[in-house]
Formats: sequence, structure tokens, C-alpha cells
Amino acid sequence: MKIQLSPSRPFNLDFTLCCGQTFRWEKQGDWWYGVVGQAPCKIRQTGKTLAFEGVDAGFVENYFRLDDDLPEIFSRINKDRNIEAAISEFNGLRILRQEPWECLISYICATYKSISAIKGMLANLSRRFGEETRKDTQILYTFPKPAKLAKAGLHELLACGLGYRAKYVSETAKLVRENTLDLERLEKMAYAKAKQELTSLPGVGPKVADCVLLFSLEKLQAFPVDVWIRRAILKYYARYFPKEFVKRLSAQESLSSSGYEKLGSFGREYFGDYAGYAQEYLYHHERMHH
Repeated sequence: MKIQLSPSRPFNLDFTLCCGQTFRWEKQGDWWYGVVGQAPCKIRQTGKTLAFEGVDAGFVENYFRLDDDLPEIFSRINKDRNIEAAISEFNGLRILRQEPWECLISYICATYKSISAIKGMLANLSRRFGEETRKDTQILYTFPKPAKLAKAGLHELLACGLGYRAKYVSETAKLVRENTLDLERLEKMAYAKAKQELTSLPGVGPKVADCVLLFSLEKLQAFPVDVWIRRAILKYYARYFPKEFVKRLSAQESLSSSGYEKLGSFGREYFGDYAGYAQEYLYHHERMHH
């Protein structure tokens, strides 16, 4: 199946799948292979044409947020030459609409880990606890369901390379299995309330919560702050903060919760309702130019 993209609907598949927001797509030749939900699929972009198999056009439109009016979003977040440079270089990068359960576990695993290490952990979890499926010659695995991870022994999770995160994954899986946590319900909540609910979970701090809210729960104002965004803020936006705070921020190795809150609030106030898009463009630009 195919979708034709109009010039008013910019999209770049490679930028979108390479920018660190998702961890289980792999590129083989021209095609990206992945499993979303239970569906093994592949997709490629040639100019303005998206070709795909294993999913329908409605799925592609929804998952890759082709309904987001990117030119309008750019006009709202393009506040200075730093973000303008990122938008210009990575035009067509879109935030994904990920499945909330997989997104939550992915970001619990992502704490203090490189992208390659996160990919390794999630591949191990999926191989061990997911279902094997295929697309062409590619062997793929569905992401394990909450019940499967809730039943897993801690030693099995540790064998997947999760380290101290194994306990958090196990406890969170139990809460979801028992319906103590209804992830879909968070989508209907206001940003602050949904974030409060998420941060009450084991292993979910403000950054993990912001990533889950942005990449899977429709909260495009979420502004996750990691080492790259902190660096970008210190480099480009220090003048918006008291000198003393900037000095402290530059000296600290890790970000305090109050420091995180200050930077996140700045992002939301400065960039507005689409702060999450600004974050992703700045983040990817900073990473690619380091």
C-alpha cells in the first residue's frame, strides 16, 4: 500500500525513526521493519511516497502523526535562530503516537542508558517474553504484554540486562495487569494531573513521565529534559534564567527535581502548546552536532 504526501505535509521517515524517541525499529536496506502492537510491518519512503506492508493507511497516518499540521507547528515554535536551524535541518521529523504500555516500559528501561543499551534491553525482553513473528526474512517479536512481565521472575528480568530497573518493570507490570493503572485514561487528563499519576509509579521520575506523555499520550506540551536538552538550554537560553541558577546548573552533574521543573516550565512557556516538538528538534540537532 502507498500514501502520497503533499508538499504541505512534510514528513521524513528516517529522521522520525532515528531521533531517539522509539527503540524497536530496524532498517534493512531501504525498509524499516518493526512491530507495533501485534502487527509486524515494514515501511519505506521514496521522495513523497510512503510504501508499507502489514498495516493499513489509517495506521500509518495515526502512528506517524501525519494529521499534525507541521507547518503550523513550526510557525508556533520557531522563536529563534537555534530552533530555526534544527527545524531547517530536520524538517519532516514527527513525534510518534506510540502504544502507551510499550512506551512506558521503554522509558523506565531508558534511565541513565545509551540508545544502543536501551535497544538491547528491549530486544531481550521482547525475545524472551513476546511472541515471535516474521516479515519477509526478518524475525521480529511483539512487545510483552503486562501479564507476561508481571509473572516474570526478577532473575528473568535481570537476565535481560535491566539491572535495578528490573524491579520497577515488574512492579509497574503488576499495577497495569491489576488495572490499578489505566494508561488510556491518562490521555483524557490535563497534562499536570497525568504527569502526577505517572510519577507515582515505581521508577518513573519527571523525565520518564514527560517522555511517555509526549510520545504516547497526546501531551504535545510535555518538554522532557535530558543531558542534551540541558546542554542546549545552557548554550542558547541561559539569559532567561538567574545567573546563580545557571552557574549551579553548569556545575551539577545530575539535575535536581526543582532544576528539572524550572527547565521544563521554561520550555512550555517559551515554546507554547507544541513545546514537545521544539524539544525533539533541539534534542536531535544537539545530538547530531556533538
